This record gives sequence, structure tokens and C-alpha cells, in this order.
Amino acid sequence: MKSILACVVAVWATTSVAEEMRMAVTTSFDSSGLAEVLLPAIKEDLDLDVQLLVVGTGQALRLGEAGDVDAVLVHSRPAEEAFVAAGHGTHRREIMYNDFVLIGPAADPAGIASAQSAAGALQRIADTAAPFVSRGDDSGTHKAELSVWAAAGLNVEGFDGWYRPVGAGMGQALNTAAAMEAYILSDRASWLNFANKADLALLYSGDPVLFNQYAYLPVDPSKNANVRNDLAMAVETWLTSPRAAALIDEYAINGEKLFVFNATPE
Repeated sequence: MKSILACVVAVWATTSVAEEMRMAVTTSFDSSGLAEVLLPAIKEDLDLDVQLLVVGTGQALRLGEAGDVDAVLVHSRPAEEAFVAAGHGTHRREIMYNDFVLIGPAADPAGIASAQSAAGALQRIADTAAPFVSRGDDSGTHKAELSVWAAAGLNVEGFDGWYRPVGAGMGQALNTAAAMEAYILSDRASWLNFANKADLALLYSGDPVLFNQYAYLPVDPSKNANVRNDLAMAVETWLTSPRAAALIDEYAINGEKLFVFNATPE
């Protein structure tokens, strides 16, 4: 019995346990399905478990500010730059991009498919009071939506019942839009990976203002003694490597790419 116990103890003592890093990510990144491709590869290459906290960009940055995560991966450049300038993050590193798109009923009652700009498309929705679902959650997608309304000279605070902020992630917001046959702004990756499309269709895209950059921000280790900057930097090195570039660029649904890798060497 002692020899068996000694063998068990020896095996336990020599078995390596993967380290764990906490990263706050946007719901759009999670909804895209890319995490299911990248995280196993990180585990394989670095023997590192990445624990994702899936929230909107605003909440992700607040988790970083509190030192509750080691890094954030988000998509709202002004908020990211403010985060770094305030000393909450050590730096900002661009990783990949896609774009935002306007989704709506295939019949397109507001006629946004022929709009000349994203602002023009939203103006048509407002003019017809067509149902519109907003994330309403301070996410990067919500911030982008608000900036396009502002470019159209419109303030959502003055909208009535046709404008529906849901305070939810991208998947839930898309489900609401499908149920209501409403318009919605989505990132392209989440839309392509969305199963319950119902009668919705991609109606408008291509305006440069809909460019959607994702960036990685390691949290300043002075925020909290538990912040693992060493692990955050190891993941950044991996995310900007040829291995990550290939996985990101090759990730597609029905032959359509969801992201474009654009990290540059430092």
C-alpha cells in the first residue's frame, strides 16, 4: 500500500499545472466563435489557460481599471486610449479588424440598402420610425452606433418607442432584433456566426466609419498585486505571432472571413 501511495504522490508532484490568465473580452469577440479557435492554441503553445470575462467594452475597461483582470481585448479606440492615458493599461496593441454592418428585415421597409452613408441609413430608419434594437450597454458596438447617430445629427435620447435599447450582448441583441423584425448595428463576425437569422439580412456596409479595430491592452500591474503582467505579455507576443495571424486570417464561416490580422511588430 505504501508503494502505491508513494507512486501516486510522485505523479501528483511532477504533473505540471497550467497557469491561468484573466482577460476581459467583448461579447462580439465571444459571439464570433474565434475564442474557440485561439484559446486551445494558446493552451497548446504556452501551457496557459485563458479565462475569459465576456462583457461589453465599457465593463471590460472598468474591470481592467479595478485590476480584476490581467488584460482586455476590446474595440473602441477613444475609450482604449483614455484607459492607457489614465495609467490603467501599460499600452495599446492593435490585433485585428473587421467592420460593423447594418442588419434589418429583408424587405427593408426603411430603404437603407440604397443609402449613401451609414448616417444616411440611420436617418432613414428614424424618418420611418422603423423598429431599431440597440445594444444599449456601453459596449464598443453601442459606442459605434451612437457615433453614427450623432453623425446623422440625431440624439437617441429624443427617440420614442421604435428605438429599443436592450442592455445586452451581441447575440441577445440580435435575437431580439430577429423576434421584432427590427434593424440593428452588429459587428460582421457576430452576424455571420449568428444562427437565428429569421427574416433578417445584411442590408448596409462599406462606410469607412464602420471600421472595427480590436486592440489588446495589458493592465498596469500596479493596479493590483494579483495582476499577472508576465502572462499578459506572453499572450500579447502570441497574439501578434505568425501562428495567431494564420488562425485569425483563416477563420471563416461559409467561406467568408470574419477578421483580418493587422498587428505590427514592435
